[in-house]
Parts: sequence; structure tokens; C-alpha cells
Amino acid sequence: MRRGLAILLAAALAANGQQVGQNAPSGPRPTADFQVTSQLVVETVSVTDRNGKFVEGLTAKDFTVTEDSAPQEIRFFEIQRLDPARQAPAAAIPDSVRAELFEKLPKGRIAPESPGKARYRDRRLVALYFDMTAMQDADQVRALSAAEKFVRSQMAANDLLALLQFTGGAVQVLQDFTDDRMRLLKVLRTMVVGEGEGYDENPADASSSDTGAAFGQNEGEFNVFNTDRQLSALQTAARMLGQLSEKKVLVYFASGLRLNGADNQAQLRATVNSAVRAGVAFWPVDARGLVAQAPLGDASRGSQGGVEMYTGATAIAAQSNFQRSQDTLWSIAADTGGKSLLDSNDLASGIRQARESIASYYLLGYYASNSALDGKFRKIKITLNNGLSASLEYRQGYYAGKQFAKFTVADKERQLEDALMLEDPVTELTIAMEIDYFQLNRAEYFAPLAVKIPGRELALARRGGAEHTRIDFIGEVKDEFGTTIQNVRDKVDVKLTDATAAELAKRPIQYDTGFTLLPGKYTIKFLARDNETGRIGTYLSRFVIPNLNKETKRIPVSSVVLSSQRVDLKDALYNALKQKDRAESANPLVENGQKLIPSVTRVFRRDRELFVYLQAYRPEASESQPVIAFATFYRGRTKAFETSPSALTGGWDNRLKTLPVKFSIPLSNLSAGEYTCQVTLLDPTTSKAAFWQAPIRIIE
Repeated sequence: MRRGLAILLAAALAANGQQVGQNAPSGPRPTADFQVTSQLVVETVSVTDRNGKFVEGLTAKDFTVTEDSAPQEIRFFEIQRLDPARQAPAAAIPDSVRAELFEKLPKGRIAPESPGKARYRDRRLVALYFDMTAMQDADQVRALSAAEKFVRSQMAANDLLALLQFTGGAVQVLQDFTDDRMRLLKVLRTMVVGEGEGYDENPADASSSDTGAAFGQNEGEFNVFNTDRQLSALQTAARMLGQLSEKKVLVYFASGLRLNGADNQAQLRATVNSAVRAGVAFWPVDARGLVAQAPLGDASRGSQGGVEMYTGATAIAAQSNFQRSQDTLWSIAADTGGKSLLDSNDLASGIRQARESIASYYLLGYYASNSALDGKFRKIKITLNNGLSASLEYRQGYYAGKQFAKFTVADKERQLEDALMLEDPVTELTIAMEIDYFQLNRAEYFAPLAVKIPGRELALARRGGAEHTRIDFIGEVKDEFGTTIQNVRDKVDVKLTDATAAELAKRPIQYDTGFTLLPGKYTIKFLARDNETGRIGTYLSRFVIPNLNKETKRIPVSSVVLSSQRVDLKDALYNALKQKDRAESANPLVENGQKLIPSVTRVFRRDRELFVYLQAYRPEASESQPVIAFATFYRGRTKAFETSPSALTGGWDNRLKTLPVKFSIPLSNLSAGEYTCQVTLLDPTTSKAAFWQAPIRIIE
């Protein structure tokens, strides 16, 4: 593995420093404080006979519970009876009843319950979660109308509803669980259609329109990873509901949920595992309803352009994107014990089905004999005693909690390695990552990795009169067969001056390294840990190193790197390579003692220049054969800016005949907003071309 490591201050975000390690106060010595950690595990068990009827009259003595084959003592036991007579809808509230519905109500919270004590006996708990960032205005209207219809005419006497929404900034509890239908209607009426909307996906494929669809959010450069933030918010909602012991269902209103290459696969796993641990079943409802999709899109979308309109590629890509957005909804439902409602215009039926999924059940609680907070999976098995025969439905296991802050040096090392192996990823720190590829020789490729972490999420500690921030990095690259090909492990202690410590409060930290790989399909899992607090972030992604030697139809090119920062290597805050070696010389982003820092989030300021770098490969070329290169910026259907075509001829003097392609583009000519950046290479000699596109965002 070739390695070039640097910690650098990069673009813009906010943080607060924390000072620890102060002198102990004078006076009498404090008394000793001993703490004992115990973990309460609550299981909801549905027991039915061969006819599907709930089996009554069981006690705690009729059950045996084991965790990882170790017997557990049942400490509390309750039965939740959901009387079918109380399932009938209450008297409907007429549509004409609208008095004082526009009264503004304060935000609430999910009130916890005492350990071992069920708060809502014999009640159904249904949380309606509106992801306003994942729905267009029309879909938001349909979702809110369905919720109002359910409250008015379909809500039963033993139903309790909670209302939550995600608008991009945070998950808000608009109403805790209640059966007050008038209050629920008031809250629904105060929800603003269009609030938080703007995460519409515009994939860079044949179905993409030239309408200037929004890329990212307006809160900062780390907010461009839309699906990650939506899943993280859903994870937060599951944790809120996990404070209650009873069965809970979360009806998730969204217009699909599409994973793409920029999203962190670890966040999807963490969200599902948190829901399972909290005993929450997701019931997604596609707010788009039954969609009759036009092959080239409806009148709300601009023309896609290109030859794909005539070959069918546009229609295929649009249909594929639609199905992928529903696949994620189906996946999170199946993995948590719920069911997704897709392609239906009766959105209220999704709420009814979620409500009806909760039948009478037993509530068992025990304190786990294994209290280690190691994040590992605990398998649970529940059986009936005394020869009783029935069908049991319960949670088959859970992931234990994780705590990595209070350990010795050896423990921290072991725990970090364990975190890398966990199937339940730790997502306490925000991580953005980009991995590129450049051809080294006919067989090998150099894959530089850039990782960005918001400075606001790192704790600062005072040591020796100067500010330090300590960060651990660990990662591994596996091939498509699961074999570890490369790995990295670094422990960084960054010393900051007063000036740079203040800058860290509003800027991210960037880390980079690199791997030497062969062509193929890979998976990378990368962890970063703030060693002061023990908080860990995980990034999991798949990537492909193509075999450019087999490219015959187009000009073989490397990854395209976009950047707004070029720094001197000696000015890096941290450089793990105390002396220069061939790792830096293998990195094409290093030239003349300066390193080009990739913009992982592709958010740029107007007052800075945009650097574009890639490599073209032509083994048969000669020094005199030029390649024409230029960059174009599109906004909607309009060409906003285009660089002058440049004829590049230098660089064919190595064995690979590598041609570096570089642009330096002033962004002051462009207004703030979202653009599609296209890089075009033309080879007049062979009549070949290469095109690359990516969405970018320009801010003031």
C-alpha cells in the first residue's frame, strides 16, 4: 500500500471547543463513587394457537428466556390486551368541524417511562412520521390529508397517535402519544406544506432533466448527502420511541428513498439496527401513490436531451430510479418487521394496516447477564414450558449498546478494531468520503482516499499550553469475495495554534491516504474516532476500479477531481510521513511540493477558483498528437459557462502515455446555485471522446 497522509483545515462548518483536564479543586477528598451498569431488555411476545387466536392466561413461569444460550431471569411480566371491541373506529369528526384548528401548539417530546413499568397498558402506539425533505408539495398534501382522514373517521378507541416530522434541521415531536383527536387535527393543520422540501434526487444518468434540480441542502456542505441525513433522522426517531416498552409502529411518509453512490451504506444498517433494538417496526408509505409515469417524464420536468431519448435509455433509467426508490422503502420495512404501502392512492390504508398489526401480546423484561457494551449481536430465544404448544412471535435478538470512551490505551485499540468488525455500524460522527483512481502502470492503479470530518464534532483538549485534537483512523478495503486487500491504521495527535484552533470551530478536518489496487469491484469501510470523547463515525461504500486497458470506444481517463484548495505539503497540520517517500510521488494530486485537496462534498465558494484535474491515457499516441479539453457548466437547460477549448499535447513521454488535464476556473462569473459540471475530451486523431458529469453547488 502506498500512503500519503495529511490532516488539513478545509472548507466551512461550525463547532465549539471543549477544555478538559483542569486542576482538581482544593479541599477534603471526595467520597468514592461506585457505579454498576445493568441493561434492561424488553421483549414483546405474541402467542397464538393453531387457529391464530391469542393464547390467554400465561404467566412468567410459562416462559423460558435465553440470551446467547445463557438463561435469563424474567424480572417483570405484563399482558397487553387489545380488546377487539375497542378496535372499531370512534364516531367520525365531520369535515365541517374546524373550530380553532389553526391554533399554534408548542413542540413536544416522547415522554419516557419508568424502567420495568409499561406506561400505555392495552393501547396501540402508532407514530406518524412525515419526512418533509423527501416529499414534493403535492405528496405532502396527500400524506397530511391521509393522516387527517384516519384521525377523523378511522382512529379506534384504543389507538394512541404521535406526530413527528423531519424538515432537514432536526426531528421534531409535534405531538406525543395521545387519543385526543381534536388536538391531533390541530397539529396536522399547523404543518406547513413545502416546509423542508428540497431533497429531490436528480441522478446523473439518462433520466436527468435540465431543470436545475436542487443538489444538497442550504445548511452547509455536509448536508449534500441527502439519504444519509434522512436515514439518520429516522434513526433518531426510532431512539425516541425506544424509551417505551410497548409495541410501536412508525408510519413513514416519504416519496421514496433512493440510495446512490454518494450515500453511506453504514447509515442504512445503523438505522435498521437501531429500530430493531428499540422495538420499532417501520411501515413506509409511498406518498406518490399510484404513479402513471410518462416514458420521458411529465410536464413538471424539463427535457433530458441527448440521444438516449430516442434509444429508450431515458425511459429505462427513469423507471429503474423509481423502482430503486421503492426498494429502499421495502427493505427498511422488511428488516424491522413492518410492511411497505406502495402504488396505492389510499394512503390512510397504510396507517390502518400498521395499527392492525398490533394484536394482544405479552411483555417480558429481564436484566441481561452480559452487561458488556460491545455493540455485538445478542441472540434471544423464548420458549414455552410445561409442554405448552403455540406459535411465538418475538424479536430474535438485538445489538448491544456501544461505549468506546472510557478505556485504557490497549482497550481503545481493541475496541476500535472491534468497531471495524461490527455489523451494526457506529455513526456518531459525520463523515464524507471520496475515493478516486489513477493508472500507475498497465496492471496497477493508485486510489487516493479523501475523508472530511466537521470540526464542530471534534473535542479539543488543552495539553502543554496548546490545543490538540486526537483522531484515530482505521479502514480496510475488501474485494467482491470479502477478502481484505488493503488496510490502514493511524493515530493522529494534531497540535493547533491559537489561530488554527479557532478556525477549527468553523472548518472541517480533511484526512487523505491512498491504496494500490488492481482493477475490480471493492468495498471500503472506514472509521474515524475522536479519542477525547470516544465518538466514532463509519463510512461504508462500494467502488469499482475499471480496466482502462480494455477501453476501446472512448478515451481512457482517470477519475475527475474537483477542488478549490491547493496547499503546500509543509503547511499540513499533520503529516504522518515524517520524511518524503515514493508514496507522495505516486500520488498524482501532488505536484511541485503542493497537494490538490479533493472537494468531497463538491460545494464551492464564488470567491475562489475551481481546480479540475484528471488524466487521459493513450498508449499509441505521439508527442505531436493533441487532445482538445474544455469544461462546461449547465444550469437547467441553459449553458451558464464554458471554458475555451485547449489543445493539450504534452505528457506523452512516459510508458503509459499519460496526459494530465488541468483547469483553473474562476467561479466569480457564476451566480450561487446548483450546476452540472461537464468535462469533455476530444481526440481529433482517433475521433474518440470522453465525457464526465457531476452536480456541484456554488455558494456565496
